[in-house]
Amino acid sequence: MSKRILVVAQHYWPENFRITDICKGFVDDGIEVDVLCGLPNYPKGEWFKGYRYTGPRREAHEGAEIFRSGEIRRKGNTSARIFLNYVSFPLFALFHLPRLWGRRYDAIFCYETSPVLMMLPAVWTSKFRRVPLTTYVLDLWPENLYAGLPIKNKAARALVTKVSHWFYRRSDKLIGVSPAMSEKLRAIAPKRRVETVPQYCEDLYAADVDDPALRERFAGAFNVLFAGNISPVQDLGLLVKCAKLLKQAGRADIRFILVGDGMSRAELEKQIADEDVRDWFVFEGQHPVTDIPAYHTMADALFASLAPSEDVGLTVPAKITSYMAAGRPILCCIDGEASRVVREAGCGYTGAAGDAQALYENLIRLAALPPNQRKELGEAGRRWYQAHYRRGPLLKELERIILNP
Repeated sequence: MSKRILVVAQHYWPENFRITDICKGFVDDGIEVDVLCGLPNYPKGEWFKGYRYTGPRREAHEGAEIFRSGEIRRKGNTSARIFLNYVSFPLFALFHLPRLWGRRYDAIFCYETSPVLMMLPAVWTSKFRRVPLTTYVLDLWPENLYAGLPIKNKAARALVTKVSHWFYRRSDKLIGVSPAMSEKLRAIAPKRRVETVPQYCEDLYAADVDDPALRERFAGAFNVLFAGNISPVQDLGLLVKCAKLLKQAGRADIRFILVGDGMSRAELEKQIADEDVRDWFVFEGQHPVTDIPAYHTMADALFASLAPSEDVGLTVPAKITSYMAAGRPILCCIDGEASRVVREAGCGYTGAAGDAQALYENLIRLAALPPNQRKELGEAGRRWYQAHYRRGPLLKELERIILNP
């Protein structure tokens, strides 16, 4: 009899999260997959085409059976709406658990991005159906919360910490995305099994995709690409500060291209307008994941940053792994594990989180390199991806941890 996994994740196809590809991999390996998730509205906070609060509540995609819970959409991406979105999915999902009665599960797998509260239906099902729960911790709470929302009240911080740690201790197995995060999880839940599995990169990012029309659009400049969610944690205001330094230096030959959307886009565009550096920026908006390799191939460098935070530095963001696979030089302002990996791979230049001066200097340095040397940096990143972040081996490792006692 084939194994069956219940996957709990607030965000799923058609939203652009790696869990969709993970589930496809499970199915391809002969595992039956049910997914309990929310209704797609991330990152803009509007229902995706064909969806509304009333559904559809049951779908199938790439062999996985999808059971959708209600949730309050993030409309406007205000703090209040995001809070309501955070708490609505886990609470509403509890009322959808009876839809899963009669379906046998060998394991429960929670793909935990923010917030940690999304673990609630997974914990509940694990306890009452006596099925082992494995949680893949992508965003460590409460640390990830503080990176975007600097809560100072000691009582509030103590409560959030207690709640977050309670959830982690309810898992039978915890998976960290880096050795440093796994050590943190062992301190939080010393009685639980903790293992490390880096975020893999989908194979599509490792292909060069030349799009002549795209290349022609951006010809004549040194193009630095950011692809992903525009949120406070990404700290993209750094690019505005860097653009001011470029303007002062008369470097009109450098351009920042942003592919994506998110709650901080309007604020970022306002900063750009206020500082009068519009000529250094191009916003491409949200694109399907299949479009991103063409943007990577066109770019001269790929940019990533995270807000200054010791604990956010425990992760190597999926963005870094896809940038490495793309075979282009990386520019980043990140602390911790991600910075270490870029340095060890020798695939680009890294500065401290929040350091706009370092970003400017590294950018000028990279732009001055001969094309063959920039190519060598990109190839070093792709070799590191091949050695550490390929989909096949890491997917097998996830399956081993989830399904083995």
